[in-house]
Amino acid sequence: MFKITSFVIAEAAKIKKTGKEAPPPILPKSAPSYFDKSVPAQYIIGKEKIKIGKKNIELFIKTYQPDAIVIEATTEVEDVFAENILELKAGMLKACHQSATKNGAKEEPSEEYTVYQVSGYEGDPEDFIKDREEKIAGLLKSEKSILDEKEVDYTLSFQFKYSKDDLMIVDWDGAIVFDQQGDFDEDIELLQLANYQLLRYRILDEDLDERMKKISKAIQIDNIKLWRVIPSKEVTQEFRDIIKLRVQSIAQFEALERNMKLIGDWYSARLYDLMSKKFRLDGWRGTIKEKMESLEDIYSIASENLGMSNLQRLELIQIWAFFFLQIGWLVILILELFYYTK
Repeated sequence: MFKITSFVIAEAAKIKKTGKEAPPPILPKSAPSYFDKSVPAQYIIGKEKIKIGKKNIELFIKTYQPDAIVIEATTEVEDVFAENILELKAGMLKACHQSATKNGAKEEPSEEYTVYQVSGYEGDPEDFIKDREEKIAGLLKSEKSILDEKEVDYTLSFQFKYSKDDLMIVDWDGAIVFDQQGDFDEDIELLQLANYQLLRYRILDEDLDERMKKISKAIQIDNIKLWRVIPSKEVTQEFRDIIKLRVQSIAQFEALERNMKLIGDWYSARLYDLMSKKFRLDGWRGTIKEKMESLEDIYSIASENLGMSNLQRLELIQIWAFFFLQIGWLVILILELFYYTK
């Protein structure tokens, strides 16, 4: 038996907490006891049935609070290696994107993914894929041309085998899952979580770029004039923005790190670790940390500049006070001279 599930996860404006929380997936394989509480919950806000060609497609509309929409399309197929399977997949993803936009999602940033599911076979799934390695690699990469042998080996190297009769191969745009009993819910949810994590990193990365462009203006020398006794409203407001944006960025990053920490030898933890490596989540995490450090540097420079300007203002006040004092003494001296000469 073969099934295809395609899904799109996209950023949206703040979503109202409508619909009911999706029940946690049935976990036929081991998972940490904190799985349900640690991972972000999905909320089902609707479902519908559509047709793509002659295929009946079931469409689920879900959300990750507070600002992500998940559109999931599922259908059964006769063979995931059929000639028209990539066209069907493209149609399903197009329908997901259209539904996401209709439900308030932005076109970008977004993540799309397809899971090919195989069940009801006999024996070891490795025997099933032995003569289909090129087809599987091409399917996961949405590539119709014949791939190089090294590329095929590289694609198939990201696989996870937990029991004797199951197997998963994970790639950037898709995964193929083998399970005799057809228990795919846990795998699909983990793939959605990994894609959601990737989306959140992309959003935060772009947001940090925009924030650094904005706050870099606050440390321009021209914005701080030595003759200002009182800081301008513009400088004061920009400095406040630096503090606010810095705090927001740290909070967002820590929330991302806190939401997904599946650690250990459980099935879900090991599988999620494989997905993290394939999606290069550590690389995204490192890039964001570097930008956070840059944001910290900008904050420090701005603090020093404003600190120096305050000191300079005090010195300027002292200079002007001394100048007026000298003028006073000069006036008194002139008056005394005028009095005695008279």
